[in-house]
Amino acid sequence: MIENIKEFSYHIGWRNRGRHPGRHASTQRGMGMEFIGHTTLVAYPDPRRIDLRQTLRDPMEQVFVRLFNQKSATPVFVICDLSGSMNFGAKERKIRKAADIAESIAQSANRNGDPFGFIGFDDFVREDWISMASFKSQRAIELAERLKEYHPGPVSSVGISEVWRFLPRERSLVFLISDFHMPMQQLEESLANLLRHHIVPVVLWDADEYRNLPENGITVVTDPETSARRTLFLRKDFRNRIIESFEARREAIYKLFMQFDMPPFYVEGDFDAERLTEYFHQFVAA
Repeated sequence: MIENIKEFSYHIGWRNRGRHPGRHASTQRGMGMEFIGHTTLVAYPDPRRIDLRQTLRDPMEQVFVRLFNQKSATPVFVICDLSGSMNFGAKERKIRKAADIAESIAQSANRNGDPFGFIGFDDFVREDWISMASFKSQRAIELAERLKEYHPGPVSSVGISEVWRFLPRERSLVFLISDFHMPMQQLEESLANLLRHHIVPVVLWDADEYRNLPENGITVVTDPETSARRTLFLRKDFRNRIIESFEARREAIYKLFMQFDMPPFYVEGDFDAERLTEYFHQFVAA
């Protein structure tokens, strides 16, 4: 139900060029309250904006009008990883958590008066998981509901390198949802192609992937993106090395995101929409 969807507050740190009225600062002239100067009535024929004082002071007896910038809508997108590793989750599959987050973003965009779009990828950008930006949130929420029951197969995340082609030229707010279990070079090249937009990386990890492993015993692990199975005999030192490798991976992707000025938002456990509000207050200038 829509009334049960968690919402958060967000803002952007740039002036957009959207012509549709909204809540964000823009470069578009209109009926807003941000005064930017004067021009002649001939240049901007809007009699409602005539400034009598400025007109009376002009020795050339030209009629002047006030110019204002309106507030405009900004496109909001979710780019979602649909690869095999997103099917992992002991208590809740990552893909279902991603669906909850996408639903929250769609509802928050709708409340903010912004169009919302969704792009899913695995080996390729999936045309059956694309919803172009729209002011009607119901379609996006229905897609998120369908995503909750989706079970990715043993597929990779190579398609991330092509998602930039499906985004508009207009600067957009983009939430990139993934566990980022992909080659670092592939991720770096993909982020470089997304620099036109404001990217919020949403990193989904599960403690059962690495932290909640048994200290001793035999366990079978499956690579969800290749279906390869391995039997491991876990000892305490081996378990600690696994944890250390995950922590090193966390540090590596953090440094990569910060290299592109994209502070990551980590979700390990339940999704807390209020933390996402705090993220924007901390990292995005109003």
